[in-house]
Amino acid sequence: MRHAVIMAGGSGTRLWPLSRAERPKQLLDVVAGEGGTAHSLLAEAFARLRAVLPAERIWVCTAARYGEQVAAALPELRADRLILEPVARDTANAVGLAAALVEAADPGAELAVVSADHVIRPVERFAAALSSAYDALAVRPRALVTLGIRPSSPATGFGYVQRGAPTGLPGVAEAASFREKPDRATAEAYLASGDHLWNSGMFVWRARTVLDALAEHLPATAAGLRRVVAAAPGPEREAVLAEVFPTLPKISVDYAVLEPSAAEPGRVLVVDLDAEWLDVGSWPALAHTLGNDGDGNAVHGLTVLVDSRRNIVFSDDPDHLIALSGVQDSVVVHTRDVTLVCPVGQAEQVKQLLAAVERDRGPRWS
Repeated sequence: MRHAVIMAGGSGTRLWPLSRAERPKQLLDVVAGEGGTAHSLLAEAFARLRAVLPAERIWVCTAARYGEQVAAALPELRADRLILEPVARDTANAVGLAAALVEAADPGAELAVVSADHVIRPVERFAAALSSAYDALAVRPRALVTLGIRPSSPATGFGYVQRGAPTGLPGVAEAASFREKPDRATAEAYLASGDHLWNSGMFVWRARTVLDALAEHLPATAAGLRRVVAAAPGPEREAVLAEVFPTLPKISVDYAVLEPSAAEPGRVLVVDLDAEWLDVGSWPALAHTLGNDGDGNAVHGLTVLVDSRRNIVFSDDPDHLIALSGVQDSVVVHTRDVTLVCPVGQAEQVKQLLAAVERDRGPRWS
């Protein structure tokens, strides 16, 4: 059967100080909904998958410290579908753990891996692309399928996947190559070519396929995961997981599985997803989910702006007013205990700023 896992373990440091170690961005109500209400990125990801799958076949993989918050945020999520990582060991191990548990529950399962921090509209196009990716496995059961986003600009902040030979399946091609984040000129060439898609970080494969790939390319992880699923569900398995998982080699699924597999012609496929896609990983990205005024300011909360343009202004305190006069191209974020101010062009450096705060002022503000 078809399953999906939402990867929801990140801490969202580039959205500091709103996103914190104990309450990361995927659990914050930052996505505007109908009637002025807001909901979390995690809730949006779950609802998006519900357009394709029943709730009992949706899993969530997150850090153990977020388990209770995730369960509270997703009342439809079955308790045995919540996967808790005792420590962060990068995506190869998180995806491998999910695949091992899904395969143990449903041998032969097909598994989609999606992120908790994406906004994708309209949902119908996402559902169609995901269904095409599942369908591709009926023709090529050993395939690793990635969803590629049709680019709308020469973005330099995303990786790219190049479409290769057609497969005969609508919207599905063989992946010719993966490209790292390019410079501006290269990104413009990619956009003009029409052959390059943004690498979304969403994948579909049989759970057994990814476990076999880990056994081939990352045997230490494969061996550790076999120990975990061999243990009885419950306290015994939790104890083995706590012992084994921190010892696994830390590496991304792209490096551990996708890139080595891409050397085999036709093994990796790409599905074309033509939709509005937003990877909410920074303040400029989050600004796209906020309302804009006539001067290009993206605002949330109690604000007054005079002669100010192209700013990102966010407050989560209903009793605190942010007032700007003559300010341009700046990020201003107010929380209960931290105020952030920086140029929009420096917003990607917030992660480094947080590291400096931790170094100089300790972990209280993390």
